Amino acid sequence: MLAVEISSFGEPGVLRLGERPVPVAGAGELLIRVSASGINRPDVLQRKGHYAPPPGTSDLPGLEVAGVIEGGDESAMAQAGLRVGDRVCALVAGGGYAQWCVAPVVQCLPVPAGFSDVEAASLPETFFTVWSNVFERGRLQPGEVLLVQGGSSGIGVTAIQLGRALGATVIVTAGSDDKCAACLALGAHHAINYRTQDFVAEVQRITAGKGVDVVLDMVAGSYVAREVQCLAEDGRLVIIAVQGGVQSTFDAGLVLRRRLTITGSTLRPRPVAFKGAIAQALRERVWPLLAAGAVRPVIHRTFAAADAAQAHALMESSQHTGKIVLTW
Repeated sequence: MLAVEISSFGEPGVLRLGERPVPVAGAGELLIRVSASGINRPDVLQRKGHYAPPPGTSDLPGLEVAGVIEGGDESAMAQAGLRVGDRVCALVAGGGYAQWCVAPVVQCLPVPAGFSDVEAASLPETFFTVWSNVFERGRLQPGEVLLVQGGSSGIGVTAIQLGRALGATVIVTAGSDDKCAACLALGAHHAINYRTQDFVAEVQRITAGKGVDVVLDMVAGSYVAREVQCLAEDGRLVIIAVQGGVQSTFDAGLVLRRRLTITGSTLRPRPVAFKGAIAQALRERVWPLLAAGAVRPVIHRTFAAADAAQAHALMESSQHTGKIVLTW
């Protein structure tokens, strides 16, 4: 099969199209003939040598795919209501940039009715991440206020739509007026241009000084101190990436007085059973919203797999709104 390989760690040009053996599905797994592969920032980190795959995982990048089931553990598939020939999308721990990919059955979901494979491939990584962190770890409830840092990212556009669809007020930050407008069009109630506005002051203004209940943070670093200031009593700050650095200094007194929770997680190394539980929650709570059109994928651009380097360059430029997807 053809696959996008990391020939050496470095800039986007190190991504090369090469040949690999077709993987073999083991117990509890299925084999997908891949039509589309989603691109995510962890792929960029892996390409640079900063995010090694978990032990026993393919060294190929790629955390989400969509395509057709070609074989695998028939018993496990039957338990999941799947069979050979079905169209699925899947969260994987690696190996997604390839014409065939093996995935745990429990991490596979049916392609929503009416969705293309490109749209389906854009779903798993961001939807698993947002559900796990905003609604499970962050415990966002209807009527609460969610602040999403980086609202135009793949994670951001998912968090906006799910937050609104499930009854929250959504505030986002973005790096331009155009991106703010795009976030508002997707359903955000308020959008803050962090380059021209102080997001702490704006949050206080929007919430009449109360603050927000949950912050979804992909920056960390110096943002943590400012986000602590944004939180309401019993607020939760959930960190899912550290684009601004791993070191943070914040007012611990505010944490005590407001009874705040600061937490975070990474999804890739978590056990299959954990990810399977998220998949089940998505199938029950979120897939009906996708089928009804209440939540929709946002595809910024697709690239042929041979042009993966260009796709990564676009990802690193942050000039996109929504997802970037490779096609095979």
